Amino acid sequence: MGNKGGTASLLTRPCVIWDGFFCARKICLSGAYIQELERAMSNKVELYDTTLRDGTQQKGISLSVEDKLSITERLDQLGIDVIEGGYAGANPKDDEYFQRVQSLDLKHAQIAAFGNTRRANGEVETDPTLKALLDTQAPILTLVGKSSEYQIRDVLQTSLEENLAMIADSVRYLNGEGRRVFFDAEHFFDGFKMNPEYAIQSLRVAMEAGAERLILCDTNGGTLPSEVAEIVTRIIDELSDDAVIGIHSHNDTDTAVASAIAAVEAGAFQVQGCINGYGERTGNANMVSVIGNLNLKMAISAISDDQLSTLTEVSNFVSERVNRAPFQFQPFVGSSAFSHKGGLHAAATQKSVQAYQHIEPSLVGNSNDVVISELSGRGNIVHRIKEMGLQADLDDADARRIVQHVKDQESKGFSYEGANASFDLVLRRALPNYEAPFDLVDFMVIVENKRRSSFGTGWRNDGEEHPLLSEATVKVRVGEEVHHTAAEGDGPVGALDGALRKSLVDAYPELSAIRLTDYKVRVVNEGVGTGAAVRVVIESSDHKDVWYTVGASSNILEASWLALSDSFEWWLFQNSVVGG
Repeated sequence: MGNKGGTASLLTRPCVIWDGFFCARKICLSGAYIQELERAMSNKVELYDTTLRDGTQQKGISLSVEDKLSITERLDQLGIDVIEGGYAGANPKDDEYFQRVQSLDLKHAQIAAFGNTRRANGEVETDPTLKALLDTQAPILTLVGKSSEYQIRDVLQTSLEENLAMIADSVRYLNGEGRRVFFDAEHFFDGFKMNPEYAIQSLRVAMEAGAERLILCDTNGGTLPSEVAEIVTRIIDELSDDAVIGIHSHNDTDTAVASAIAAVEAGAFQVQGCINGYGERTGNANMVSVIGNLNLKMAISAISDDQLSTLTEVSNFVSERVNRAPFQFQPFVGSSAFSHKGGLHAAATQKSVQAYQHIEPSLVGNSNDVVISELSGRGNIVHRIKEMGLQADLDDADARRIVQHVKDQESKGFSYEGANASFDLVLRRALPNYEAPFDLVDFMVIVENKRRSSFGTGWRNDGEEHPLLSEATVKVRVGEEVHHTAAEGDGPVGALDGALRKSLVDAYPELSAIRLTDYKVRVVNEGVGTGAAVRVVIESSDHKDVWYTVGASSNILEASWLALSDSFEWWLFQNSVVGG
């Protein structure tokens, strides 16, 4: 099943031919080498996602059981082959996950549980980790074992012979219990550089004991892609044809994805990674980028075209679940991955989609974004008008007026360069038949530092510090009706958000899908002191899209309101809740 033949050596002097745009590359080699390359690259790469285990080891990431189950279902829909659910027996949350995941109706993916080999000088039958692995009922058990002489002697503090016995005994025992076993060779690349014979021997004993996959781990993330390719080629040449090799790369040198791709080119069959590159320290290989490169650059159908078109949505969905703002400059799926600021670039892209971007964005569920700023010309505006399908309602004269409006607004502190949704509303508001889905009548925000005591009706004024109370009152007109609501929040913007939602929920219940994911404030003209204008940019998402809105004013609450209301209004138009 594994890709054989050491294809990395075949790619050292490639002649790249492009047959049209967005096609697979072809390598100019002799006939025999071409056949070998095609045979190696035609195999489907196995995708092994470890977001739920290794991904959660990144600082600041914590997932509930419900989060992990939701991500599992979404990864299954994406076409991930193996989903590593967690560390067997490590905590009650992972134990509950392995119990509840069995009730999910997964269509494609298989669940894997992760754990160590037996303890040094211990027995497999009484080893607590091996028992915990079996208790998960996961069909695949991934065992991590040492393959580095240094790690064995100085960290594990046992003999090289005992370490091999730990690997063989554990794999053989779990295999005998009817489970598929994968072997993660920890610190493999570092160990190979120090003692290649022993590192290879650790793989051999695992394979001979019944391990189906041998995953080479760059645990410290310090191996460069060229080294990965060379070592993977050597391993495939050394082991028998039955060996199925995988790659697990960390991103400490910012080359984890490149290392994963290099390993596949060298013959690796399985790629391990995390959605959005989450993981310990600087993260793991970004599974999103791995998939994009396999499907669109290497002609390997890791997932189907339909599944590929959901890649951006999946990336944003997982970002939401881990409570991280999506990285807007992430390759393939970031909101700015296909943005064009320069007028020349925007104009060229309008004529030919391949002019300044490497793929058609819709292939991964993304879209073009022409950045609008005070440097933008009419061409940028016209490009966005056409993208929104508004060219029948806005002519060239309208475009010129919009350009001037943008420049006037930016002189007041607005910036549409990082607020695509607010600019879309600028275009919509220029339409002759534009009708706002709601209008602000009035709002008021109160912040106080004395709250009513829980022991009576009096005010608490005991000299102690207590959390500030923020309360917002909002009057909004929807059609002919005025809705007057109030809400409390952790801060004034949170209170405004809550009050606005309450005002609109009856007319637009769909708005409950919106979540504010980031809030930034910047003083625009700093020399003016407390009277300076401030710019507020709000990032919002709905598990599918991420968008940015802007407001500017000398009053930070007014600037916040402008950005906040834009976010809601844009979403209503974007999701066809209202027309226009």
